[in-house]
Amino acid sequence: MKPKIINFPKIQDPRGNLTFLQYPNPIPFEIQRVFWTYDVPGGEIRGGHAYFKQQEILVALSGSFDVVITNADGSTEKFSLNRSYYGLYLPPKTWRHIENFSTNALALHVSSEVFSKDDYIRDFEDFKKLSNEH
Repeated sequence: MKPKIINFPKIQDPRGNLTFLQYPNPIPFEIQRVFWTYDVPGGEIRGGHAYFKQQEILVALSGSFDVVITNADGSTEKFSLNRSYYGLYLPPKTWRHIENFSTNALALHVSSEVFSKDDYIRDFEDFKKLSNEH
């Protein structure tokens, strides 16, 4: 699979809209962990890694940020997230970093795995080797 935007259900109401996530639709995995990043100082970059097994969905609950996917050949693809009713699906073995956070940006991370430091691929050269094996 490739990274892709997933649209979430949007229930519109004059009193305020509601959006939800649930398995198996639209989330393609059982949720094992949820975390969020916030108060990211201007100019900072988050991420800079991939996972062996973890699938993830990133959602801009508030504000905006860009998710940059880097392929093993060095080519990149940028996804700008700025609405709470869609998210970016990231399959395993997807190298990413997050940049260009707006003031008060709030990023929700929905994961298929519980935290494991052993699931991280932190060196891009290791990531390239792993990608070239498949």
